[in-house]
This record gives sequence, C-alpha cells and structure tokens, in this order.
Amino acid sequence: MDITNPLRLAVIVASNREGRFGPVVADWFAGSTAERDDFTTQVVDLADVDLPTALSHSPSPAVRAELAKVSPVLADADAFVVLTPEYNHSFPAALKSLIDWHFSEWQAKPVGFVSYGGISGGLRAVEQLRQVFAEMHAVTVRDTVSFHMAHGRFDEDGTPKDPTGPDTAAKTMLDQLGWWARALKDAKSTRPYAG
Repeated sequence: MDITNPLRLAVIVASNREGRFGPVVADWFAGSTAERDDFTTQVVDLADVDLPTALSHSPSPAVRAELAKVSPVLADADAFVVLTPEYNHSFPAALKSLIDWHFSEWQAKPVGFVSYGGISGGLRAVEQLRQVFAEMHAVTVRDTVSFHMAHGRFDEDGTPKDPTGPDTAAKTMLDQLGWWARALKDAKSTRPYAG
C-alpha cells in the first residue's frame, strides 16, 4: 500500500430511480474506502447527472453542462468502482449513457464492482458490464462485492447485518483494484497506452 501517493478512486452510483437502494450500499462502501490510506474517493451519483441516451458528435449546451459534472472526475481517476443494481438482468440505462458519453476517460484503468439486487445480487449486471468495459479498453478486476436480496442484508441504520463477508469482499476487491491501478499508472508513465 502506497499511502504517500494515494490513488484517485471514482465511485459511480449507477441507479437514478426514485426510491433506489443504492445510497444505502454507497454509504456502506464509502466507509470501506475511508478506512484506507491508499485511495482518495470521489462519488459520482448518476441521480445528479442527466445524460441523454442519444449520442452526438456535437453535444448541446445542456449536455455539455451535464458532462462537465462528471467528465473531469472520470478523467482524473486512477480507478473506478461501479456500484450497480440489476434491472431486468442487466444494468441501468443511466450507467450505459455515462459509459457511452466517454471513452478516453476509461482507457487503461481498472474497474471494480459492487452490485446488489434480488437472488442474483446484481451479478448478471456485472457480467454484462465486464464486456462493455472491455470495449472501453478498461481492465475489470476479478473479485466483486455483491449483496443478494439486498434489502434484507442491511439494518435500518444502513449497516450490514453481517459485515464479515461484505467487508472481506470489499478489502479483496480494493486490494486488486489498487494493484491494477498502480501497475497501469506506472506503465502509462513510461509509455502511452496504445489504444
């Protein structure tokens, strides 16, 4: 762990639905990253961003204003964690829109996943996101954090009822993410990525 030069981690809260459960999981995960000295964390909450799904080579002023909320954070990040629910065996449209409006911001950077949902815990969304991020030239880490039947896994105060499994999974995922982020950052400092 290099605490003298912490990595910049962007945590993307992918759900923008009213009444979403994402903030509960995001608050818990923020506690996991706060305990680490090797990351500084910035949250990108897609409920605060309104990107259209139709892409354009010359975005309107309104779209440029929305991009200005997130593009600099993504560009500056050394690594990402995508915190996603599973909607209809996939991931939210707002997340796909965010991914599609960017390209170089993702290149040669690692992505970790925290997912939640019903019986699958959001893992089907994660598997689809691995394919999407591969197309963006990003590297996804193997281990994830997932909450199956998520609403029943947290107390009313937003803490996991049994924190052992999630805490261990978060540490493993963040350790892998940190390793990849340092390896890729060091590689890019000696030669540009050939994307």
